[in-house]
Amino acid sequence: MLKTIPIIGFSIILFACNSKNYKKIKEEKKQNNIASLEYKVEANLGEGAIWNYKTHELYWIDIEGRQLNIYNPKSKINKVLNTESRIGTVVPFTEDEALIALENGVHKIDIQTGKSNLFTDMKSELLGSRLNDGKCDPSGRFWVGSMHLEQETAKANLYTITSENILQKKIDSVTISNGIVWTSDKKTMYYIDTPTSTIKEFDYNNETGEISNGKIAVKIPIKFGFPDGMTIDEENMLWVGMWNGNAVIRFNPKTGKVISKIEVPAHNITSCAFGGENLETLYITSARIDMTEEELIKYPLAGSLFSINPGVKGVKSNFYKHSK
Repeated sequence: MLKTIPIIGFSIILFACNSKNYKKIKEEKKQNNIASLEYKVEANLGEGAIWNYKTHELYWIDIEGRQLNIYNPKSKINKVLNTESRIGTVVPFTEDEALIALENGVHKIDIQTGKSNLFTDMKSELLGSRLNDGKCDPSGRFWVGSMHLEQETAKANLYTITSENILQKKIDSVTISNGIVWTSDKKTMYYIDTPTSTIKEFDYNNETGEISNGKIAVKIPIKFGFPDGMTIDEENMLWVGMWNGNAVIRFNPKTGKVISKIEVPAHNITSCAFGGENLETLYITSARIDMTEEELIKYPLAGSLFSINPGVKGVKSNFYKHSK
């Protein structure tokens, strides 16, 4: 009996220590899942985050502010280039140029001077609509979607602009075309039409740009908010900004389950992109529109850029490739 008393006492003490440590670890983990302010700004509708790994800069946009932003994390300088109309997204092109989606089509913009000119005329396709989110696929085609200005159901489409600058319609009857990414093996494309509250999966042919066999990969409960912009990490897991959801959520598209959640001190989270020297930092955009006065008081940083190192790395963004 005397021999068992120290053992029992030791066990109790060990449990108490472990419980305390566990609480500390849990608290630290909780804190680590909250994004920090990266750059304070009151963007009306911050969107379109994409990392230019060649210049080590974050491209992002303010749709309603009609601005292309180029942010340097090292200097904390955010360069603003005004656009002639609402801008839906941006993708890197050459060392001095990018492609931007405006209201009448895709434009080529000089990122040094801010001068732009029409690259792909889409006026006939955008009656009552505007271009919204988009990205380049592994072969350098520019995929860009639209949305109806009054957000009427099934009035928008998803397009590609080939390397020969040929416009092709890929998906019709879309409502709000949003996040789009491709897996590392170049065989799968994931796509978001926001009001559906789903992420769709397509078989993808990198040689031709054809998609087929569309099906739902992830169903997102309304309590999480609505899926907006999306990026993909080196493990082929999906990171989605949640409009009206105060967060970025990491989903496993193979199981449809939530893996983790990054809380953001803003209400409408619109897009995210991995950046930094080793693509270890997740940059997050947000918006101030569609918020009540009470929400603006509660989230005074709404519209700002946020960042976090989530413990997993991203992949390099795809640039538009033009065959001249």
